[in-house]
Amino acid sequence: MILRMAGVALRRGERLLFEGLDLTLGPGEAVVATGPNGAGKSSLLRLAAGLLRPAAGTVELAPRGVALADDQLALDGRDPLGRALRFWAKLDGGDAAAGLRAFRLERLAELTVAMLSTGQRRRAALARVAASGAALWLLDEPANGLDREGEELLAAAVAAHRARGGALLAASHLPLPLPGARALSIGG
Repeated sequence: MILRMAGVALRRGERLLFEGLDLTLGPGEAVVATGPNGAGKSSLLRLAAGLLRPAAGTVELAPRGVALADDQLALDGRDPLGRALRFWAKLDGGDAAAGLRAFRLERLAELTVAMLSTGQRRRAALARVAASGAALWLLDEPANGLDREGEELLAAAVAAHRARGGALLAASHLPLPLPGARALSIGG
């Protein structure tokens, strides 16, 4: 087991986003959460990351780590991309070079993060997750801003992660190329 949620309810302010949610992810598994805007998909990922606490129920994570890519890049914009990824990889015990390779960003390693285009920034966020070595990847709208090549690299990185025994929980409005992923409808 990499992630287990049992009877989980989540409130944001006074609003109940969902309740009675049961979800288990084991090695090699993937789940894609879908639903309307405001239903709680991103909050579900933050709950799995330990950034939010459930109003009810339990959330258990295996000790092999979690990595989140959401709308916050989490890379220092003043640093060259390679240095910024090495910083996080060192903290996480991962491999920055592997993250750069997974998303074909090697040629941009010396470019300042602030100079990256929208699609390059998305690839950089995904590279940070790939470089982490975490067992659980949490990806919020991972295909946003990606071109066709970026989408193919995302699919390949996720497939390799799952083949190594990692798990994925994603939230998306767009179809994701994730064979064998289970669907989870939130709200709606």
